[in-house]
Amino acid sequence: MSKNELLKLVEDTIEVREYPKFKAGDTITVTYKIKEGTKERLQKFQGVVLQRSGSGPTATFTVRKISSNIGVERIFPIASPFIDEIELNKVGVVRRARIFYFRGLRGKKARIKEKRM
Repeated sequence: MSKNELLKLVEDTIEVREYPKFKAGDTITVTYKIKEGTKERLQKFQGVVLQRSGSGPTATFTVRKISSNIGVERIFPIASPFIDEIELNKVGVVRRARIFYFRGLRGKKARIKEKRM
């Protein structure tokens, strides 16, 4: 077997769960499992989606939040078994698929318009 065939075989065995549709600019809450020794707990990470990249089971998304005046970003694989749930809080209106300019904004300029339902 070639390397590409092995990768394809592994990707086919990974099952991707269904999550709500979200894109860059949306505010989401990701609940993920953290293992500390033998204990396991759930922790929530709420922030703005900066980007989604990839497709299928290898897709990832980046979430950014501000924690005590420090920007914290985390990249989550969409097929991770540690993700318990993804909750869509707000649907934002942005014109880009990757909003890296958001990193340089502070205060009121860092607001994203909310889409009216």
